[in-house]
Amino acid sequence: MKVLVFLESDEGRIKKSSLEATSYAAEIARETVAMVFGELDLSELNKVGSAGAKKILHVTDSNFDQSNIMAVSTAIAQVFEIENFELMVMAKSSLADSVSARVSIKVDASVASNVTNLPDMANGFTVIRSIYTGKAFARTKLTSKKKILTIRKNTVPILENGSDPEVELFQPNLKSSDTAVKVLSQEKSSGDILLPEADIVVSGGRGLKGPENWGMVEDLAGALSAATGCSKPVSDMDWRPHHEHVGQTGVKVSPVLYVAVGISGAIQHLAGVNSSKFILVINKDPEAPFFKAADYGIVGDAFDVLPKLTKAINAAQG
Repeated sequence: MKVLVFLESDEGRIKKSSLEATSYAAEIARETVAMVFGELDLSELNKVGSAGAKKILHVTDSNFDQSNIMAVSTAIAQVFEIENFELMVMAKSSLADSVSARVSIKVDASVASNVTNLPDMANGFTVIRSIYTGKAFARTKLTSKKKILTIRKNTVPILENGSDPEVELFQPNLKSSDTAVKVLSQEKSSGDILLPEADIVVSGGRGLKGPENWGMVEDLAGALSAATGCSKPVSDMDWRPHHEHVGQTGVKVSPVLYVAVGISGAIQHLAGVNSSKFILVINKDPEAPFFKAADYGIVGDAFDVLPKLTKAINAAQG
C-alpha cells in the first residue's frame, strides 16, 4: 500500500503532530509520500524522511498557502488521483478537519477522524476512533476504495530511523474557485509553546484566586517546557487570554501530561482534556471531581505545592 500524508507547518517548521502522522503511515505502508505547502528548509524536510517518508511533494506556489483551504484541498485531490493513492493520513486538527472533508468529496473517499490505533487489515480495513470527547472508543470499518484518516496526537511515537527523502516540486493546477476566498490576515496565539502542539500542559483555575498569582503556573510550565492553559471561568473573568481556555468550548488538548492546578473538574473541562495520556491534579479539596479522572493527585494548597514542585523539578534538571 502507498500512503499519502498531508503535513502541516507553522513558521517554517513541520508540526510534531504531522511527523507523528508520517510515522503512523510508515508503519502500514510500503511507500509513504508526504505533501507539504510553503517555503521550508531542507533540514525540515529531512525530518519528514527520518519519520518515515520516502518522498515529499513540495508545493511552493504562494497561491496554495495552507491557510487557503480550498486551494490546498484541490492540490491534494489532484495528487490523490494522479498517483492513484488509496489512503491518506493527517494529524487531527482544525485545518485537517476542513481539508479532509473537502478532499473526501473530491476523490469520493470515506473519512475516519480521531483515529487512535493502527488499522486492522486482516479482514477489511478497521480503525479504532476516540468518540464522545474521549469518553468512548468506536471500531469503524471503512469499506470504500479510497480512505482518509485523521490521527489523534500522541497515537504513535515519531520514527527516527528513516533516510533523507526524495523531494519533488509539485505545481498543482489552479482553479478559479480556489481563489474565491482570500485570507487577509491571521492572528496567532502568542507564546513559545502552543496548546494544540504541547506535550505537557499546565492549567490553572479559580483556585489560584487571581491573575496576580499566575506566575506560579508559568514558573512550573517553564520548568517542564510546557504550554499554559486555564479553565473557562478564568478566561471569562479575563484573568487569562481566551486562547488559553481549555475545555469543551475552548481548546481540546491531548498532551502526554496535563497538570490541573486549582481546577475542580467540571464535565466541560474534562471533555477538553480526557485524551491526555496522564493527568496530574493539584487541589486542596480532596473531594474535587477532577481526582476521579486523574492518574496522579496531590491534595494540597497550590500556593504551597507549586513552588516546591517547581524547585524540585529545576533541581532534578540541574
